Amino acid sequence: MPCTTMLVGKNASYDGSTFTARNEDSGHGWYLPKKFAVIQPKDQPRKYKTVISHLEIDLPDDPMRYTAMPNAKEGMGIWAAAGVNEANVSMTATETITSNERVLAGDPLVRYVPAQGKKAEIPGGIGEEDLVYITLPYIHSAREGVQRLGALLEQYGTYEMNGIAFQDVDEVWWLETIGGHHWIARRVPDDCYVVAPNQFGIDEFDLDDAFGEQKEHMCSADLREFIAENHLDLSMDGKFNARYAFGSHSDQDHSYNTPRAWAVQRYFNPRSNSWDGINADYRPDDDDIPWCRQPEHKITVDEVKWALSNHYQNTEFDPYAKYGDPSRRNQYRVIGINRNDFVTLVQIRPYLPEEIRVVEWVAMGSNMFNALVPYYANIETAPEYLANTTGKVTTESFYWANRIIAALADASYKNSKSLVERYQSSVLRKGLEMIVAADKEYLKKKRRVKNVPEYCGEVNEKITAMVREQTDEILAKVLDEATNVMKNSYSRSDY
Repeated sequence: MPCTTMLVGKNASYDGSTFTARNEDSGHGWYLPKKFAVIQPKDQPRKYKTVISHLEIDLPDDPMRYTAMPNAKEGMGIWAAAGVNEANVSMTATETITSNERVLAGDPLVRYVPAQGKKAEIPGGIGEEDLVYITLPYIHSAREGVQRLGALLEQYGTYEMNGIAFQDVDEVWWLETIGGHHWIARRVPDDCYVVAPNQFGIDEFDLDDAFGEQKEHMCSADLREFIAENHLDLSMDGKFNARYAFGSHSDQDHSYNTPRAWAVQRYFNPRSNSWDGINADYRPDDDDIPWCRQPEHKITVDEVKWALSNHYQNTEFDPYAKYGDPSRRNQYRVIGINRNDFVTLVQIRPYLPEEIRVVEWVAMGSNMFNALVPYYANIETAPEYLANTTGKVTTESFYWANRIIAALADASYKNSKSLVERYQSSVLRKGLEMIVAADKEYLKKKRRVKNVPEYCGEVNEKITAMVREQTDEILAKVLDEATNVMKNSYSRSDY
């Protein structure tokens, strides 16, 4: 999937939380309805069969409950996408990334081969369809998530290139696959953030640490041999650069991928570098934009949402701009694109009890026009407004309501922009206010709360009632604005 991911270490966030956030985007010309779900242990099979690659995998006997953002339509597999388990560990899967011919020649992707005549089918490897489902229910830390998925990749291989985030209260890890069976993972420094835009991203990588203490780096067991046998180390100074070795720098990267990293880092580090003009330190098409950066100020939830909704505001590349050279307005692929399926932002708050520590912020549809809503992750069921998505278009579904709002607001952008911004601000403010109040209420009566998931679920339902009312209101407003700019309008009125 074409997506954008943002990761924030605990000392780079405003409240000491770790953040992981990910847009899932559909491919060009089609849109994938998603729903917010809770997967119970009884619904987790012990033998899992992939849809795309026809591979059977034996799963452990002790799965945990977890949240997920699966496909709302059946037939393509689960695509759990992102979630949090009972151990307060989160996972995103996946950011589709790039590679190069040298890597893929040395370790080809493991693709499904259908049966032909008397030849039996050959199962493929694992991929985005499967990764959350076969990993998240069984891990108790971010580091353990890297280790489990790494072992699965080495055993079964993969048919695609992917980047995956793991998060707990202390650490955020980013894993990137390399060819069919190899991988590396790097811990996000506590005082840094990362933006990943559909491209192999990790640059500096300490192989000695990965094959030693593994404090900040991990990798597949034979990675050193793989690098040497395939002549992948391109460094001139002896400092291994994983992006040069395993990644790409194609013309498509320069229009589709790297500009997104440029836009986000330009916002969080405006004074650290020069970003604009022919002599800029970093330009939108540069291959050496750093993988991680220390921001110039601590990062908030609303800023992550803004970053993942970015459309190159205040630059000549903004498709909605009314200034500059019109030919440059769609030069680069925006982050807040029309085919965003959803975004989740998992916030793990170290200053609260474990049972209410995790908030999973959720928005659906195009990020430029949707609103981010906070939900407790320690729940038995998801709110119906977010869980009831099907292929049927209806305003009874949060996903479909937001899809409709985006299409209407885009068509009447000039007049709808301020309305949408007020909606987004109101939902985020009221949602945060309700979560903070619920935190305080829980701490007051903690000993009397017998069923914490039930308490969290009740809070989530109250938040859902608020966001549904707000969503219905903005839908009515943008419908009026879009109707006002229809081409068959006329200024004279008759009664």
